[in-house]
Formats: sequence, structure tokens, C-alpha cells
Amino acid sequence: MLGISCSAAAQNAQNIAEIKIGCAVPITGGQAHYGRDFLNGVILAVEDFNATAPVIEGKPVRIVLRMQDDRADPQMAIRAAKNLVDQNIKGVLGHFNSGTTIPASHIYAQAGIPQIAMASAPQYTQQGFKTTFRMLASDLQQSASVSAYAAKKLKLERVAIVDDRTTYGRGLADQFKTAAQAEGLKIVGREYSNDKTIDFKALLTRLKRSHPQAIFYGGVDAQAAAMAKQMRALRINAVLMGSEGIKSKAFLKVAGPAAEGVIASSICLPLDKMPRGKEYVEKYEKRFHQKVRIYSPYAYDGAMAMFTAMKTADSTEPEKYLPYLAKTEMPAVTVETLAYDEHGDLKQSEAIVYKVVHGQWEAQPIMHKK
Repeated sequence: MLGISCSAAAQNAQNIAEIKIGCAVPITGGQAHYGRDFLNGVILAVEDFNATAPVIEGKPVRIVLRMQDDRADPQMAIRAAKNLVDQNIKGVLGHFNSGTTIPASHIYAQAGIPQIAMASAPQYTQQGFKTTFRMLASDLQQSASVSAYAAKKLKLERVAIVDDRTTYGRGLADQFKTAAQAEGLKIVGREYSNDKTIDFKALLTRLKRSHPQAIFYGGVDAQAAAMAKQMRALRINAVLMGSEGIKSKAFLKVAGPAAEGVIASSICLPLDKMPRGKEYVEKYEKRFHQKVRIYSPYAYDGAMAMFTAMKTADSTEPEKYLPYLAKTEMPAVTVETLAYDEHGDLKQSEAIVYKVVHGQWEAQPIMHKK
């Protein structure tokens, strides 16, 4: 009987068509903690969808992931995209960074493969491709949120800007400049570093002469933490500001006491403010035996949007399910209804401002809706 059961199970498994979906994020390097957070959300979505025993075109199917580590490097991302296309994937979840997502998007678009990415740079969905979709809001919203907080809540007048010259950091800084000037803030300095910089002393010394009341940094947590400590060492009496790229536990740990008072906008809501955040936390912690981080609920929603579009279209072929993906309207973890506009941006999204208080990120009362 055991032999017959095993034989039947093996036969059933052979009858299930495997649908290859690509996932490209940084799994090694300085942003690996973000990439693994993203990946966990995708894994959970794949398992949940497969657990429904989906049938497409009258045949049982199973999603299988094809993983690529892009190391948050644009050239590695291009290589990863080409590798995934060569594997005949039916869709891609990723990349994480704007600087990797945008160059890779050209490859997926040329192949006609739908891409749902975490990238927040506005340019990503403004390229005219029909294949590009987001998992969260763009930097336009973050910039409006943090600049409004600086002008209206902190009553600041003079701000300086630093960016790391990545697509993400530069785009974020440019958007902040536009939003800040619209709020009546004066830009008293603009400096540039790179995404490996850890010594900001010369740059900060130059900015200090302009007497900024705040310094906005377009970049991520490792560099922002170094900047925060060096601002304190140089006795620069200005508020450090940034985006969700610096709003992490890693920033708090590395910056230590210098983190106090730092401001960061985020397009990632607290779990308790997500419509289905509680249920997601329970499922995630049971599966991974760890706490939910920042991005995994958004990755989960993006993955489920892709799989749901395939199911609705009754096809896993990109050209057939892509129109259904564009018309997505479904309940999600992070928003009441996940839907895309004509560019692939989310119709419903929120941004919130956080401040470090007693060593912890605390949500502030200002929130902007798209």
C-alpha cells in the first residue's frame, strides 16, 4: 500500500506544471538585510498560492522561484535579468533598489515579462513600459511628507542636501529639493558622496559654514549612521533627515546616541496600521520564526497580485495575463484594495514620518495619502 501511495503521489507531482517566477534582490553585501526581508515575503506568497492547489488552463500548476542575487549593483542586476529571461521565467518580483530595477527593467520589457519591483524612484514607471509595476509608493510622496514636516512642524527655513549618487539617492534628493522649495524652504547647500562613503567630515565641514537647520540625506542606513555620528562630532546643530532607506534597526544600532532626533519618511506603514497586518504577522512568524521587518508585506502583496492575475487570465503566459495584472483590484495586506494606475503605480498608498525618540523610531502625526 505504501508503494502504491508513493507511486500515485509521484505521478500527481509529475502532472503539476511548474511556473518559473524570477526574484532578484541583494542577498549578499551591505543591503542583504533588505533583500532577505523582501525574499521572505515572496516565499510566503508562493507557498500560500501553491497551497490553494491552483488550476490554470485546466491543469494543476505550482509556482517555483528562480532566485538571483544582484548585490544592489546595477551591472549585477543586468546580468541577473538576462539570466532570468534565459530561464524562461513568466514574471519577475524585484529588483529592490531603484538603481538595479531601472536598468533591469529594459531587459524584462524587451522580453515582455511583467516586473513588480520595490523601487521607489519615479523614473521606474515613467519609461513608457507596459511591464513595470510597483510594490509601494514612489519618492514623490516621501519627499512631500518629510519636507512638509520640516516646514510645518519643525518650522525650519534652511536645509542642505546630500545624496549618494545612486539612482535611488539622487532621485530622492532631487524630489526633496523640489518639495522643500514648494514649502518655502531655502536650500543652502548640495553635496555628493557615494554609496560606499563612510567619512563625511570634509563634506559636513563645508555644509556647516552655510548654517543649515537640517541636512537631508538621499541614501541608506549604513552611510546615514556614519553621517549622524560625524555631525555630532563636528557639533553641527542640524536635524538629519532621510527616507525609508535609513529607517531601520541597523541605523539605530550603528548610530547609537547620535540617532536621537533623526527624522525619516517612510512609504512603509507600521504593521498595526495595515488593513491585514495582524494576520500577516501571525502567518509570517509561524513560518520564519522571526519578526516581520519593513518590506516583506509589500513583497507579499506584489507577488500575490502577479499570481492572482495569472489565475484570473487563466494563463501564465506574460502577454495574456499582463492586461489582467494592469487591471488588478484585490484586497491586500498593506492596503484595503491593491490597484494600479495607467503607469503601474499604486492607486492607494500612504507615507508617514518617523522620529528617533529614546532610541526608537516613533511615528509622527503627519500622514499624506496619494
